[in-house]
Amino acid sequence: MQGDDGTGPDTAEKSLDPGPGSNPVGDRLPLGWRLSAAFAWRGLVCFAALAVLGYLIAYLAVVVIPVAVALLLAALLHPVVTRLVRWGLPRAVAVALAVIGGLAIIGGVLSAVINALLTGLPDLQGKLGDSVQQINGWLAAGPLRLSPHTLQDLFDRAIAMARAHQAGLLSGALSTLAESLTAIALAIFTLIFFLYEGASIWHFVVRAAPARDRVRIETAGHAGFSALTYYVRATILVAAGDALGIGIGLLILGIPLALPLAALVFLGAFVPIAGTVLAGAVAVLVTLVTNGLGAALIMLVVVVVVMQLEGNVLQPLLLGHTLHLHPLAIVLAITVGAVTAGVPGALFAVPLLTVLVSGTRRLKGRVPESMSQQPAGAGRVARCFMRFVRGGRRRSRRGGKGSARIGQRPDTR
Repeated sequence: MQGDDGTGPDTAEKSLDPGPGSNPVGDRLPLGWRLSAAFAWRGLVCFAALAVLGYLIAYLAVVVIPVAVALLLAALLHPVVTRLVRWGLPRAVAVALAVIGGLAIIGGVLSAVINALLTGLPDLQGKLGDSVQQINGWLAAGPLRLSPHTLQDLFDRAIAMARAHQAGLLSGALSTLAESLTAIALAIFTLIFFLYEGASIWHFVVRAAPARDRVRIETAGHAGFSALTYYVRATILVAAGDALGIGIGLLILGIPLALPLAALVFLGAFVPIAGTVLAGAVAVLVTLVTNGLGAALIMLVVVVVVMQLEGNVLQPLLLGHTLHLHPLAIVLAITVGAVTAGVPGALFAVPLLTVLVSGTRRLKGRVPESMSQQPAGAGRVARCFMRFVRGGRRRSRRGGKGSARIGQRPDTR
């Protein structure tokens, strides 16, 4: 028996029977649901992989942090080694000179800061004692109306707590000192090999990738390291500018420990935005304690002016437009790094973001290497001119190498 359309019941049953390669449940779902499910399970897999990677990094922090520090120092000293090799020195000698010179500079700066700290500490202690007495007087006579016995009881409790945990604090300090010495030795050892054969190490790592993608990944790695080099150099110059400006303000106001506070500002500048704010806040608080409210307000103005110069002049001039990151991205990266890994995470968040952004751009072929090295302050005319010149050179190279397609004759006009 046939239906009106000429098909029998057997034919209708066959039309409703799904084929071996079809998915009857998935085919009946809307396209939006299927796409959402596909993105969801892939996102869960990526999140699980990131969680495992974060756990491994946290578990191996004693190794990961020295290697990361060595990579930053390698990005800083690599131009020095390259210049010494161009002057005719063997690479091993160039690496030795760069490492020894860098360690000598760091040791000299640390010794100067420690000497200044020891010299200005008695003056700071005297002024701090006067300020503590003023604060106690305000707490006793102010709105809180705390009695002297209550203040003395709080002070005695703090001393008793410190004495109770004295052994634990001492053992923790000794273990931290031993770990720090081990980390320093590992960082120096890794730095030597990064400077001596860093390209070979990266080439060995890239060999784990598929053969068709090795060239692109290796080029992206070189672009990321080049961006890291520019970032470290620019950050050091910006940090030196911040420390110089705030240090001059501290010296003019006659604040004790001006050099240690300037060194703190220099170190804090390696954590963009947040580090400078915290170091400037410490300088303002020390000024408030030692020289009073008027000097503290002046110091606050100095810190604000220095931060404005950093954000609007130094960073655009030194970092350039290709390495410039949005302030929101910087703050979010520092926050995520600090939450997940503490101080090391906040320190390495922005360099890692810089490497990832530059490497991803190169991997997508969006930013040529020659243009990534051009600062933002060069001006639009200079950029257009350099693009025109480089474009002409590329076309001339293609024409000279006979890059015409098969079956086409090169243009000889």
